[in-house]
Amino acid sequence: MTRPRISARISAISESATLAVDAKAKAMKAAGRPVIGFGAGEPDFSTPAYIVEAAVEACRNPRFHKYTPAGGLPELKQAIADKTLRDSGFQVDAANVLVTNGGKQAVYEAFATLLDPGDEVLVVAPYWTTYPEAIKLAGGVQVDVVTDETTGYLASVEQLEEKLTDRTKVLLFVSPSNPTGAVYSPAQVEEIGRWALDKGLWVVTDEIYEHLVYGDATFSSIAAAVPELRDRVVVLNGVAKTYAMTGWRVGWLIGPSDLVKAATNLQSHATSNVSNVAQAAALAAVSGDLSAVAEMRAAFDRRRQTIVRMLNEIPGVVCPEPLGAFYAYPSVKALLGKELRGKRPATSAELAELVLEEAEVALVPGEAFGTPGYFRLSYALGDDDLVEGVSRVAKLLSEAH
Repeated sequence: MTRPRISARISAISESATLAVDAKAKAMKAAGRPVIGFGAGEPDFSTPAYIVEAAVEACRNPRFHKYTPAGGLPELKQAIADKTLRDSGFQVDAANVLVTNGGKQAVYEAFATLLDPGDEVLVVAPYWTTYPEAIKLAGGVQVDVVTDETTGYLASVEQLEEKLTDRTKVLLFVSPSNPTGAVYSPAQVEEIGRWALDKGLWVVTDEIYEHLVYGDATFSSIAAAVPELRDRVVVLNGVAKTYAMTGWRVGWLIGPSDLVKAATNLQSHATSNVSNVAQAAALAAVSGDLSAVAEMRAAFDRRRQTIVRMLNEIPGVVCPEPLGAFYAYPSVKALLGKELRGKRPATSAELAELVLEEAEVALVPGEAFGTPGYFRLSYALGDDDLVEGVSRVAKLLSEAH
């Protein structure tokens, strides 16, 4: 009998669309083409110097040359608990923290620990590309709650209620959102949290962009807004976005004792401890002040206003104002099917491909996030590149007829 070389479970995983677009843009750039990439969700700032110095010192410490506890350095777990109270108003013990290899491992372990085959997860679309794969790997069933630009990509309790079944176990709640930049108000966060509590659901909340909010928007943690959820809430976070530490790979998961113990057991067999040097850097980050993120936030806010204004000046493009993270998510539905440079792109994926070839600008199409007809543009890139890139897109799309 001939058996497949690769398991069906792993074969079913989709490649990260955002990383694929970024890789293609970099390859074209390496070949000499002046590509500007809006694909990767990565701050264009360097990790603050004091964090780097903490890592250098850790390299010299013999303690960090050895295995450390699989669930994280005790001092880092305590610092994360302290930081969570400081920033979110949610009080937890260090024992309820699991330090992971970046936010993606926290996402995977949360769903792997919670879900049995057939359990349903309510996921607000547009959604980040990794969530579906983590749910699928855990045997769960993703149930999309689709939003659009008319509501600023915010889901209502009524929409969630419509998708609820007797198989629903988890609500995935993300604010600020990747890819839309949507931010729920404190009142909306509490309303949704109380609905989940009333329905007996678990809530997995991804708070990685908690410090990147703009204007009058404020971050509100659903765990703090509805304290009664404590026994059924899992908080995901990390240092990647706040401290420009995407490459250091340190995230964490906070949850009830039984869930954290189970997820720690999983991690002990999958990876053991996160790199000690990276953990030492993360300790310096979460223990320090937020002056570094304040500087980044000011730059992101400036770019946010520029990109939204420029996108909305393009005929056929509609871009709600993102209130958090560093993404714009414009609708390009009005442009689909129109003639452009001898072609008639029928989908946002085809239009993104045309933009890459003709304007040499890399965008991620909405298909990657569960809602065709849109683009995601990260504005975590230099001001000059941002203006040049959007100008190229505008020039090209203005030809559509």
